[in-house]
Amino acid sequence: MALTFNSLSSLYDFVVREGNGVKGVADLGLSEVPERYVQSPEERINKQDSRTCDAPPIDLSKLNGSEHEKVVDEIVRAAETLGFFQVVNHGVPLELLESVKDSAHKFFSLPSEKKAVYCAGVSISPVTKYGTSFVPDIEKAWEWKDYLSMRYTNDANALQFWPDQCKEVALEYLKLSYKMVRGIVKILIVNMNYYPPCPNPELTVGVGRHSDVGTITVLLQDGIGGLYVKMEEENDAGKGEWLEIPPIPGALVINVGDILQILSNGKYKSAEHRTRTTCTQSRVSIPLFILPIPTEMIGPLEEVVKNDGLARYREVVMQDYLNNFFADAHQGKISLDFAKINSA
Repeated sequence: MALTFNSLSSLYDFVVREGNGVKGVADLGLSEVPERYVQSPEERINKQDSRTCDAPPIDLSKLNGSEHEKVVDEIVRAAETLGFFQVVNHGVPLELLESVKDSAHKFFSLPSEKKAVYCAGVSISPVTKYGTSFVPDIEKAWEWKDYLSMRYTNDANALQFWPDQCKEVALEYLKLSYKMVRGIVKILIVNMNYYPPCPNPELTVGVGRHSDVGTITVLLQDGIGGLYVKMEEENDAGKGEWLEIPPIPGALVINVGDILQILSNGKYKSAEHRTRTTCTQSRVSIPLFILPIPTEMIGPLEEVVKNDGLARYREVVMQDYLNNFFADAHQGKISLDFAKINSA
């Protein structure tokens, strides 16, 4: 017999407090999503209003050969425009990528009581957090997503505190990915996002429109797809166009985050993006967020400001920027306003 919710508080208790998450809602077999998951019309994702991004992936193996400068130009151009690009021949074996996705499905398939031990406030691990949506205490409409966040401090902590279902494979994936971005990495956070089948995907979002808070994000998609990125240039209708980033077997998605936009004084663009849900099957995505240490001061690089003639962002403490980012629901790139210098 399907469980029904006669109040918002009963839904909150079931989803958030008891740790059932949105997977628990999906497993009830409801014919319609609860009203709390229904997005306003302007936030819903209409696939007909977007097109597929046809940019080919960038071959990182060519960085060590005669085409080095060409590949560098491709990366710079992508970071200056869309803020998203896909890479292949990145040094992470395909078998490992598949194992990471499998481990995510294993964790989210656990009984709710085994996942709930990692909920915020009660987590048995100081570096692991299991949750749902983004900030359910604040959001008017919840996202159709559960997540597992595993913060990396050192190998010993990861092996001791990360969930058994994914700790070893996630650690290996992190280390190989680190080699790809080690020049700018200070702290890595491994996230696993889970999107169960949704009876009304046209009314919901998996993740609302936002930009990432860090320097760059390395994203592993599964083969189902559902990632959309907004072009900053306006189309004929006066709106930025949404592009769907198709999953490419063996490829990793790289996207620019807010911190890199600030460091570059706006030269590189953090990418506003979102994900849709599906009614047919569950899907996962695994992002690695590359972040400065919380105590570090973040601001435009001195040489960039000198070249531009002005600073477009002020210096902020990274932890203050994080606090602001997580203080409200996803609202596009509004988080950048915290560091932006008004030109007026």
